Amino acid sequence: MQSIEKRFTATNGFQFYKYNMERSTIMNEVVEKAEKARDISFDLAGMSTEKKNVALQEIADRIWEKRHHILQKNSEDVANAKKSGQPSAIIDRLALTEERLAGMIDAIRLLIKLEDPVGNVLSETTRPNGLQIKKIAVPLGVIAMIYEARPNVTIDAAALSIKTGNAILLRGSTSTIHSNKAIVLVIQEALVEAGLPEKTVQLIENPDRAVLSSLYTMKHLIDVIIPRGGKKLIETVVENARIPVLETGAGNCHVYIDESADRTMAVSIVVNAKTQRPSVCNACETVLIHENWAKRHLPALVKELKMNDVTLRGDHVAQQLSPEIGQATEQDWADEFLDLTLAVKIVPNIHEALDHIEIYGTKHSEAIISETKENVALFFNKIDASTVYHNASTRFTDGFEFGFGAEIGISTQKLHVRGPMGLEALTTTKYHVYGEGQTK
Repeated sequence: MQSIEKRFTATNGFQFYKYNMERSTIMNEVVEKAEKARDISFDLAGMSTEKKNVALQEIADRIWEKRHHILQKNSEDVANAKKSGQPSAIIDRLALTEERLAGMIDAIRLLIKLEDPVGNVLSETTRPNGLQIKKIAVPLGVIAMIYEARPNVTIDAAALSIKTGNAILLRGSTSTIHSNKAIVLVIQEALVEAGLPEKTVQLIENPDRAVLSSLYTMKHLIDVIIPRGGKKLIETVVENARIPVLETGAGNCHVYIDESADRTMAVSIVVNAKTQRPSVCNACETVLIHENWAKRHLPALVKELKMNDVTLRGDHVAQQLSPEIGQATEQDWADEFLDLTLAVKIVPNIHEALDHIEIYGTKHSEAIISETKENVALFFNKIDASTVYHNASTRFTDGFEFGFGAEIGISTQKLHVRGPMGLEALTTTKYHVYGEGQTK
């Protein structure tokens, strides 16, 4: 395979001159690793499924073998986060346990069993002039993943990229640097053992945020950037990147309890959606309740939420029905709390619930609890979100739960993918056209 320099020189001398000028001013770790990733990506594109699966199995085995070392390094990150006063939601996302590592390993092993999308013929036609046209799934190439205090993303993103024949640059937050270094080292050792290039997965270690400015503009080396984290991080990447962005959005998720909702089911779903793991993007942040259901059952819901240490903030109607609910501000309707805080709003009908979600929702996950088919259909048709639920918790918006093995993130945009992003989301298409001398 030709080097980056040879390819640029051969294809366009001026472009290579321009590239060299850029490189001389932004030469840093990001550029060096991006160049390696670009070279490797051409080899990965033709890698067999069998070889990729062998590498994934080796990674799964080694992560478990080295789990004590990984957990020890993770404990350093957690201790530093606590010392610096990080909120509990950040610490929860940051912390690894044997159970969580085991779940990530299960996800890798499920990926091995899943069909490799690369090379799939998505469509095939023969034109009147005899040309045969096939639409083929191919890797994206080089992925840059920018994320916050989530060492699980390091494992999930690496595994998904390997399975789809992509090279990946990982840039986690400084709060996870010890965890990410340990994980990536284990992954690279496994790649070498399996016969894949060690630098298929690379970690950008420089903590200086200014380093990322070069990453945002390297269209000649990086094919797509995927930000995963809080609203501020995602907005920064979207506003500054000159490279296509697969945007993963914040999750201000709602559960609407309709007038006909079963009380036991509604209470169970809301408690689960809020408390099962409140620091994640698919947790419920606001519950909207039909006024007739609230008059009958709000005290039972409040009791269960209080038993789970949930702080409640509501509108004046909710406060009148339950003195344990505090006053909600306008900001509370828009916030992604990521902790045991829940906003409560009482609505006269489903239409007001839909209007509220349209104003404050982030197009992530929305749920309706109802026994009225017409209202369920209305909710599903009107809500603009990646995932809508009927009589189920929003906590299921997850690549593993959807059978994808793992996820690179949850897309709240409409192009090129939407919802939990698994293997297919990390591919694009190429047309193969076969002829017998046809000319136009």
